[in-house]
Amino acid sequence: MNSNNSASPPPAARNAQPIPTSGQWSSGLFDCCDDTSNCFTTWCCPFITFGRNVEIIDKGKTSPAEAARTYYMLGTFGCAFFYSYPYRKKLRDQYSLKEEPCSDCLVHCCCIQCALCQEYRELKNRGLEPSEGKF
Repeated sequence: MNSNNSASPPPAARNAQPIPTSGQWSSGLFDCCDDTSNCFTTWCCPFITFGRNVEIIDKGKTSPAEAARTYYMLGTFGCAFFYSYPYRKKLRDQYSLKEEPCSDCLVHCCCIQCALCQEYRELKNRGLEPSEGKF
């Protein structure tokens, strides 16, 4: 009989972060390296992270491929943030998050990879899995 089975929570529960209170982001804008896999993906191919985020934020109304393709096309002209920042607002509205450290448009204009990573982590920390496309 193994005595360790009764008191030890499963590994996923030990590593899970508590869901933040209303109005609070679960991680900071510049905490990109908290999830190194997503950080690398977002740095190299931000359209992939964006597509994954959008599928969940839009509750499946927009496919990740469609969102990624539009983001990529606009990104070739340096205009991807015009398409991406409204989804940050949708995410904030869904979880009553504060608009910080500045406006959503400015965050996406100046720090788009950091913003996408933060949004990905927020969804993940709230029990959703953007990389699996489950909303």
